[in-house]
Amino acid sequence: MPELSQETERGRAVLPFGTAEVTGPSMVPTLVHGDLLVVQYGARVRPGDIVVLRHPFQQDLLVVKRAVERRDGGWWVLGDNAFAGGDSTDYGAVPEDLVLGRVRFRYRPLRPGQRSPLALARWALSAARPVLSDRSASRRFRAR
Repeated sequence: MPELSQETERGRAVLPFGTAEVTGPSMVPTLVHGDLLVVQYGARVRPGDIVVLRHPFQQDLLVVKRAVERRDGGWWVLGDNAFAGGDSTDYGAVPEDLVLGRVRFRYRPLRPGQRSPLALARWALSAARPVLSDRSASRRFRAR
């Protein structure tokens, strides 16, 4: 389950945007271990958005998941990697007040050993990208 840096919490009180670092495989292939995220706190969440939330049972743990649909108990959230677990299939709907913000941008840092011109060119073309909502993914995940 992706855990996010606690710097996310410190920056939240001052600015509507903050940063977070992804650890874990639950959002692969959309997000991978080591990705840095720009999070907009308090943003309106819609089905298909990737969100940062407090884990319902360990509220000091921040996680990143895809908001699939709004249910009576809150948001039904799932990871993009069905084999990783740690989402609403384990703990149910997440109350609205535990959803902190929406992920707007992803940045992949340069990995050690990426020194060839081809590797640097690939990195430059794919390192920074906006994180867009995937409405079709929301419909696909609802069946899980």
